Amino acid sequence: MTSGIRFDGVTVTYGNTTVLDSLDLTVEPGEVMALLGPSGSGKTTALRTVAGFVRPASGRVFIGDRDVTALPPYRRGIGMVVQQYALFPHLRVDANVAFGLKAQKAPKAEIPGRVTEALEMTGMAAYARRYPRELSGGQQQRVAIARALAIRPRVLLLDEPLSALDAQLRSGMLAELARLHRELPDVSILYVTHDQVEALTLADRIAVMDKARLQDCGTPQDLYRRPRTEFTASFVGNANLLPVTVTTDGVAFEGTRLKVAASEAAPGAGATLCVRPHLVGLGPGPNALSGRISEVQWRGSTHRLYVDVGGHRVKADVRELRETPALGAEVTLHFAPEDGVLLGAGVTDG
Repeated sequence: MTSGIRFDGVTVTYGNTTVLDSLDLTVEPGEVMALLGPSGSGKTTALRTVAGFVRPASGRVFIGDRDVTALPPYRRGIGMVVQQYALFPHLRVDANVAFGLKAQKAPKAEIPGRVTEALEMTGMAAYARRYPRELSGGQQQRVAIARALAIRPRVLLLDEPLSALDAQLRSGMLAELARLHRELPDVSILYVTHDQVEALTLADRIAVMDKARLQDCGTPQDLYRRPRTEFTASFVGNANLLPVTVTTDGVAFEGTRLKVAASEAAPGAGATLCVRPHLVGLGPGPNALSGRISEVQWRGSTHRLYVDVGGHRVKADVRELRETPALGAEVTLHFAPEDGVLLGAGVTDG
């Protein structure tokens, strides 16, 4: 049987509230798809419909070429890892990992080998005889992942799996998940997160969700470099979103003419200019903008400057400055014409 996931017009309601609205989305076999969005956007509900814990009000869910909408979770061939590990405290690590195999009535002779294989894949073979309380948070999450992998699922569902870990552990686990995916090229992974770094690092494609609907979908590079909506621009990475007016040869922002990529919008139309902070330079250059510094944040290797330009706050991430500019100091910012992305008509307040 093939892997892959397909949502076909899936709608989920709780009473009179629609929590997932007509979702059409395909996760290809072997693909990592991140569902990215704020709390309440519908991303976890979508994952739970694949798991079988939520029944759609309408629409269908497919795993591979099989309609699983009406199947119970244990018949779907999925592995699932949640935020809080959900390990059994009274069972040792190896028994926790074996639990799903026993529930699926795997042959007894196969279980020890499958458990060892899963623990080796997650780097936890040396901890097989420990109890969960004897493990760190990161180690417990590795055991939870091993338990999900032991059943050799066609689909792996990850629901905010790293959010309970500190920043350093999250970074290490991201690398481990990327390695696991390389070792399991046929397993489709649906990864729910509100953390854009996790999505950008791990996913082949990102589905951006908000207000129960799919807002955008594409590769991390496409969504970051060429977002199609203001919501995508602001949620996938940081963005300066500036209200502009389209001109014959670019745009106008607070009386300043700026060169950007050609637009199909007619001159005089309102639009939004998106420029990523790390692409904004300090000093004279193309598309120069003058303003006063309202805030400076030191971030180790960089300084983030907040500059008031005509009443709009423009962010610039620049290499660490030897001398921090004073608040209120006049500065000039600039960006290359090819680094500005003109979003569709509609004015934002910046």
